[in-house]
Amino acid sequence: MPITGIYGPDDFANRPQGQVPAPPRAVPARTGPALPMPSLEWTADVERATAPLYERVKHVIPPIEWPLMAPTIKAINELKQARGAVILAHNYQAPEIFHCVADIGGDSLQLAIEATKVKADIIVQCGVHFMAETSKLLNPDKMVLIPDARAGCSLADSITGADVRLLREKFPGVPVVAYVNTSAEVKAEVDICCTSSNAVQVVESLNSPTVIFLPDRYLASYVASKTDVKIIAWKGACEVHERFTGEELRAYREADPSVQIIAHPECPPDVLAEADFTGSTAHMINWVRERRPRRLVMITECSMADNVRAELPDVEMLRPCNLCPHMKRITLANILDSLLTLGEQVTIDPALAERARRSVERMINLKN
Repeated sequence: MPITGIYGPDDFANRPQGQVPAPPRAVPARTGPALPMPSLEWTADVERATAPLYERVKHVIPPIEWPLMAPTIKAINELKQARGAVILAHNYQAPEIFHCVADIGGDSLQLAIEATKVKADIIVQCGVHFMAETSKLLNPDKMVLIPDARAGCSLADSITGADVRLLREKFPGVPVVAYVNTSAEVKAEVDICCTSSNAVQVVESLNSPTVIFLPDRYLASYVASKTDVKIIAWKGACEVHERFTGEELRAYREADPSVQIIAHPECPPDVLAEADFTGSTAHMINWVRERRPRRLVMITECSMADNVRAELPDVEMLRPCNLCPHMKRITLANILDSLLTLGEQVTIDPALAERARRSVERMINLKN
């Protein structure tokens, strides 16, 4: 079923004019003494200690680059133990982070679920700001660090809590689903959250003929194509996925008709129409593990292709490479600094957090 309506900031006469204000970001804060900077020299000891980690990434990180990364990787893994910290990393993180320092990796849904099981006192979120907020919502008594609080998201920044209230005024009684790519302020105003893994399930769980789905217009279009529920969408988009085109994918097929193409549902409809499979990052990875295609085009943030190839080197990746500038703000250097200083702590107003937590927990507790 096509989207029945799509709205954005310009569609509300009573909306405050001007740019959408960015959600509050973490500020540098420390609750304990900073630890001394460890040695970051490439030594025989570092080489021995990190050799098993390099085996994981040797197909995607050249040998000449490893001596530059290995000392920091070793220091991070030692500091995790000293601080009693756990590192969560999204699938879009670079291989040296995802495969070499992360304790838990996955898509937004996996990270949200795993965040509820964490025993460590400190969570370091290697992802963008809304992910760190989600971890804090689910772990209010734990310290949540984000190595760079400027790691934002075009989707999260496209909508505010005030926008959700205006949508509710325009469509009274219609339930609201928010993609997890939203701020805590927005999550506090909606009925339930979803990820790209479970968006259709979440929409249908509300047992409503019409649902407001925000903020990604393309994910909303994909959901609308998979359900009879009428979808009212918001005019947000991911700045990485919206750059792909169907014409680009057709050119890959013309060059090699045997190539397989898989895409994320945040992509425009003409891209999804050309794909052999559409799914969340977790579903895309599982598809590759099961199918083991000879040559593959993975239409999403391109670090994920590196992470998959590190695990499955027999799959040749043809990459139209769109990097997320926000995800790439997270580096080995600022992960190390975060653990040394306990800087960039995520804080959320308790009253707002209580309301936002309900929409996230309702998603996590949703049964099939």
